[in-house]
Amino acid sequence: MSTFDKIQHTANSSMKRWQMTEEGDRILIGLSGGKDSLALVEILAERQKIFVPRIEAIACHVSVSNVPYQSDIEYLREFCQSRGVRFIHEATAFEDDTKQNRSKCWLCSWSRRKALFKVAEREKCNKLALGHHKDDIVETLLMNEIFTGRFESIPPVLQMEKFPLTVIRPLCEVREYLLATLASEHGYAKQIKNCPYEQEGNRPKIRALLNQMTDLNPEVYESLFSALIR
Repeated sequence: MSTFDKIQHTANSSMKRWQMTEEGDRILIGLSGGKDSLALVEILAERQKIFVPRIEAIACHVSVSNVPYQSDIEYLREFCQSRGVRFIHEATAFEDDTKQNRSKCWLCSWSRRKALFKVAEREKCNKLALGHHKDDIVETLLMNEIFTGRFESIPPVLQMEKFPLTVIRPLCEVREYLLATLASEHGYAKQIKNCPYEQEGNRPKIRALLNQMTDLNPEVYESLFSALIR
């Protein structure tokens, strides 16, 4: 079985397990340009070829004007269109948070997410697909346990309260190393990033901690994910 077939099989199983797709869904894909979102475009491009349930996938890349890097928009456009997925480029920006003093990394991420919500509403999409994988979910779980005392993480499916939109994560059971392998095999163009805020926060330290935990138990990601979804 090829790497893509393995990822597709796992993603299809997750979509069925959490009932992520239904007849008539218009799904907006949050396309950052990284390997995870490019893989998600490929998965949903294949998924929309299936007649039951019938879905339509649209990809949207959001660029933030006051972050000093930009993805290769024409590459992303061609990548999507060659797979039968319509591409949208949306621009946004954010202002410094002087009241709550939230990090620029958080502000940038939230600005992108709000832009995706607006595009979804404009395009009459009822679902938003994001490329979070199992490693992201387990890292977030550990961060919440250590820093906030909460045993929770990124859910595979989330019905938004303030928007008529359901967020789905078809790659939630896929390990990151498989996506990295797929990126190499399919020749994904690596987007050049020179973001000065990328290393803010504790996620790199959590990732290093999980690497140490893997020495104790090579299946630690699977164990923590299983504990989360029970």
